[in-house]
Amino acid sequence: MPQSLHSQAAELHNHAAHAHAVAACQHSTGDHLPAQDLARFANERSEEAARFSRELARQLPKPIKT
Repeated sequence: MPQSLHSQAAELHNHAAHAHAVAACQHSTGDHLPAQDLARFANERSEEAARFSRELARQLPKPIKT
């Protein structure tokens, strides 16, 4: 079943949040090099989610102000 664009945006943000949590957990174990790689990956997911959300917002009709 196809997802709505809003569901896709929410899923991207959830994936980014999870990636950040994984990076934080890895960092807390003292294994900093993999943690840095995970943090970089998490940041990329966050940027992707933000780009998708901005594009979605541009496509939505503007509300009519009365």
